[in-house]
Amino acid sequence: MPELEALTGHVRAFGKTLTPLQGDQLPHWIKAVRADDLPSLRTFVNGLERDLAAVTAGLTLPWSSGVVEGHVNRIKMIKRQVYGRAGFDLPRKRVLLA
Repeated sequence: MPELEALTGHVRAFGKTLTPLQGDQLPHWIKAVRADDLPSLRTFVNGLERDLAAVTAGLTLPWSSGVVEGHVNRIKMIKRQVYGRAGFDLPRKRVLLA
């Protein structure tokens, strides 16, 4: 049961760094998780450490690629809808008019 309580505490602490953009707290969080040696978070922490600079920037900087990803998703949806029905002209018009 103590492992579950520690896991819950670490997950909540990680969640608290997401919304207010406190990526600078990430190394402290990783150190705390490593100190508790929780097998369920070990892989997650290893993944964060592989690209720590990018993760820290993503959790610190106010910029996001969400708008671009939304446009890409919309274009892919249109592409799936017209697949096999028409040449290039129809999808082009649908993308430009949407």
